[in-house]
Amino acid sequence: MKKRKIIALMLVLTMIMMVIAGCSSKNDAEEQQEEEQQEEEGEAEEEDEENYETGDASLDDPRNGDEIGEKELLVVSFGTSFNDSRRLTIGAIEGAMEKAFPEFSVRRGFTAQIIIDHVFNRDGEVIDNFGQALDRAVANGVKTLVVQPTHLMHGLEYNDVVDELAQYSDAFDQIVVGEPLLTSDEDFERVAKAIYEATKSYDDGETAICFMGHGTEAESNEVYAKMQTVFDSLGYENYFVGTVEAEPSLEDLLTAINDKGTYKKVVLEPLMIVAGDHANNDMADPEDPESWYSQFTAAGYEVTCILKGLGEFPEIQQILVEHAQAAIDTLK
Repeated sequence: MKKRKIIALMLVLTMIMMVIAGCSSKNDAEEQQEEEQQEEEGEAEEEDEENYETGDASLDDPRNGDEIGEKELLVVSFGTSFNDSRRLTIGAIEGAMEKAFPEFSVRRGFTAQIIIDHVFNRDGEVIDNFGQALDRAVANGVKTLVVQPTHLMHGLEYNDVVDELAQYSDAFDQIVVGEPLLTSDEDFERVAKAIYEATKSYDDGETAICFMGHGTEAESNEVYAKMQTVFDSLGYENYFVGTVEAEPSLEDLLTAINDKGTYKKVVLEPLMIVAGDHANNDMADPEDPESWYSQFTAAGYEVTCILKGLGEFPEIQQILVEHAQAAIDTLK
């Protein structure tokens, strides 16, 4: 009897270990898939941006100086190798932070290492990755660290920032993290209104105004459907949201616009902080038959592309400033 109990116990333990191993393998696989996706996006941007004039990198401030002081506000972004867009979007957000919080030293950290490497190899500009920015803060004796991501949502990349920051919990007296752009219902409405104000001159009843989001397989992809709902609730009936990587897809967008039967023209603009590879290549490239420009043109529409990232909008900058302020307000 005792022997049977021992064997049964060993079987149970074996099954438990198999489950744990399976979960671990699944988590490892998910992490690897996410890393590969980010690397592919960085490689795509590195490869595709060579077809465009990306601007003068020397006009961009990488905000990687020392002598930070005891208070730092670290603005964390995925990044882009399109120099003008980087300066006009991420740089503008960082500038708004400096103006709003003069008592903090504002610094930059990117999470896409392949973009950092490409910008350095091509232009000689040095940009800290997130870990390097955190190590710089530690080396400079920062005591209070505020981290404000420029991500759209509580997605995988935002969670990665939070997880990496947790490894530095003992390195500073206080650490706080601001919310991403689209967090509250008010955020969604303010972003929708900012988009409308910037593009309402196109809203003539014969033009569909379409915004391209990135899209993700994670649950956070629901933000795009919610943004469409907000557009509809505000009466912006000629505004549409689609994604490159998920749903609503380009096909969904074409169907919705064709079904209306009233449009002759289409305006395309990125629903992204920067106007980088996805905006220039997947959205606006007339040489790529799979691009949104080409697909809408083939469907018979007159297409206009606006290569302007959300980070250029003053209202978007203000929302992120307010999220940083909310984080600062939690400090002791």
